Amino acid sequence: MSEAAVQKPPAPEPPRDEEEPGWLDRLLAMMGLAQGPDVRQVIEAALKRETSGRSFSPQERLMLLNILHFGTLKVEDVMVPRADITAVDDSTPLSDVLKRFRDAGHSRMPVYRETLDDPRGMVHVKDLMSWIIDQSEAARPAGDGGASEAAHEPRAALDLRSADLSRSLASIDIGREVLFVPPSMSALDLLLRMQTTRIHLALVVDEYGGTDGLVSIEDLVEEIVGEIEDEHDVNGGPPIRIDAKLGLVADARAPIEELEAHLGQQLLPPERDEDVDTLGGLVFTLAGRIPVRGELLRHESGIEFEVLDADPRRIKKLRIHDMRPKPAQDEAAAPAPRPDA
Repeated sequence: MSEAAVQKPPAPEPPRDEEEPGWLDRLLAMMGLAQGPDVRQVIEAALKRETSGRSFSPQERLMLLNILHFGTLKVEDVMVPRADITAVDDSTPLSDVLKRFRDAGHSRMPVYRETLDDPRGMVHVKDLMSWIIDQSEAARPAGDGGASEAAHEPRAALDLRSADLSRSLASIDIGREVLFVPPSMSALDLLLRMQTTRIHLALVVDEYGGTDGLVSIEDLVEEIVGEIEDEHDVNGGPPIRIDAKLGLVADARAPIEELEAHLGQQLLPPERDEDVDTLGGLVFTLAGRIPVRGELLRHESGIEFEVLDADPRRIKKLRIHDMRPKPAQDEAAAPAPRPDA
């Protein structure tokens, strides 16, 4: 047989990334009514397929995926909930405001009057320190350190104690504006608004004007580049961790998906995923109220949640007991005799 008569087997077709269009899609295409592919989904699928690292590094790929995901986020997805907001009443003495800044490690804090539902703006630690320095300089004796003095005479040190720190925050008028946004606003729109207004703090308000949460520009940027920790951030460890004495311990704000992945157990049916996001919310649902410290609540899967820390408003820390039945281990059996040949 000649070589020309030998037929090579057909080359295998490359794998298809998408399913074949159905009859309805083909009919709409013939009528000119078919919709084009979603560009966002096409780019996301391409980034997830590209694993060789020739085009993008893993860090670049992750950041690009975060950017694609960021476009779908709402303000309510990134906000700090009301219970976790660190704020200050405008009647607070300046000395206590300084202590609050020290304890919180923030540079900005919302200011309210009597309740967080009556916000009055925000205070920046730089503005507060500038006011203290200005008051101290104004209290210097006239001519001290002036240009007419001899160059060799040292200037007296600034006495910061001359600033009256017993005054209330409202009395010194250093407040700045904040943005007020609804929870349904796009996170990308809020980022653009913060850039244009140069106001980097937003309070999330509900339909009745109450305060639901808070978003800073750092919260938005972290959705793209990952967690940003500065010198003042306290590393509290992972939200779900193994404690040497307590076993499996979790922050109540940890996403339910993280514990599900850790246990290999689904804790919420798919139809409830939109209702509850955190472990604290799951435990609250099990109890039907805010449980107290030390209370033990059992999940239908066999998981038990022990409340390690809570206050009258929220759950803070949980201990997870895995009470599910363990799979029986096969006893070491003697090898079966080989059948006679």
